[in-house]
Amino acid sequence: MKSNLFAFRAIALLAAASLILTACGGTGGGGGAPIQEVGEGEGAVSIIAWAGYIERGETDPAYDWVTAFEAQTGCMVTVKTAATSDEMVSLMNEGGFDLVTASGDASNRLIAGGKVQEVNLDLIPSWSSVDERLQNAPWHTVDGKHYGTPYQWGPNVLMYNTEAFPEPPTSWDVTFVEMTLPDGQSNKGRVQAFDGAIFIADAALYLKYHNPDLGIENPYDLNQAQFDAVVELLRGQRTLVNRYWHDAFVQMDDFKNEGNVASGSWPFQVNLLQFEGAPIASVIPVEGATGWADTTMMHADAPHPNCAYKWMEWSLNPKLQGDLAAWFGSVPAVPAACTGNELLTDAGCATNGFNDFDKIWFWRTPTAGCSDGAGDCVPYSEWVSAYIAVIGGQ
Repeated sequence: MKSNLFAFRAIALLAAASLILTACGGTGGGGGAPIQEVGEGEGAVSIIAWAGYIERGETDPAYDWVTAFEAQTGCMVTVKTAATSDEMVSLMNEGGFDLVTASGDASNRLIAGGKVQEVNLDLIPSWSSVDERLQNAPWHTVDGKHYGTPYQWGPNVLMYNTEAFPEPPTSWDVTFVEMTLPDGQSNKGRVQAFDGAIFIADAALYLKYHNPDLGIENPYDLNQAQFDAVVELLRGQRTLVNRYWHDAFVQMDDFKNEGNVASGSWPFQVNLLQFEGAPIASVIPVEGATGWADTTMMHADAPHPNCAYKWMEWSLNPKLQGDLAAWFGSVPAVPAACTGNELLTDAGCATNGFNDFDKIWFWRTPTAGCSDGAGDCVPYSEWVSAYIAVIGGQ
């Protein structure tokens, strides 16, 4: 099993390397000038999305923001679920899709690689309702051009089993350092880590707090010495990890049936497990958290551009935004969704972290030039190869 896993990782590395080649080269963006008017829908729209992001009531009839869209527009929605940002980039490279709900560690790669097109904000009337903190965010705005519409955002939380932790853990150390947990058992083999190279930033954030002598200021801007220290921490964590997760539903099953008690996770898993009555809760530890701010981006060669624009506009309506935030445990991109939504409730946005925006280190693709363009940082290609080696036990 491990040999098969490593072989898969090796293939993934080659694929990721091909994606990364364009990540630092120019501003990119494809498809020429954006369209000037939205015409008749083509009858379909295909979306690459994170699990739980495009719901039509099949899991819970209360959560359905697809059926009404299809009835109003005639655009039938199909969804391809992706488990990681690298998978999203790979799928967009293959083509044939209209939209993708890309996080910041994928969006700039897609722009630089010419795989997404500039959007015409004049064709998205609800743009003015988007949270001002997101309207010009660097993960979808390049040289004043917008390459998508904000969708949702939130933190990567520490999910834990309340029977193992009668009191909430205060540090990520329960996933990084071998120890006896409050239930009297070791954490070895009972914790998980995210199956994606971007998780290196979580480890960097941990060392930023616990080893200030390293001088880490930004977990995505790591010089070689800092990067080596982070990788060494991850090698040590490898002996504790039961599974490197990327499938949200597999992670939930592991917490219910396989004895896992602590891991970085998304509010989506926490919400569903709590709904099922599992002894699960979450916390943002003292070191802080990474997070994601996702953007609905349009493929440079979208086969259904009119339906794609109709969906981008639809995705910003307060009802959808509030229902999705309640379902996923995220924060709406449209503040108006924070009031008057029966599912989210008026307290939901604050509970999900609306006021924590400035505390979250949002995912982005590390580059050799660092975020300020003037540094000497380890690029994402090396993050990928190093993390594959860690997972492979090397």
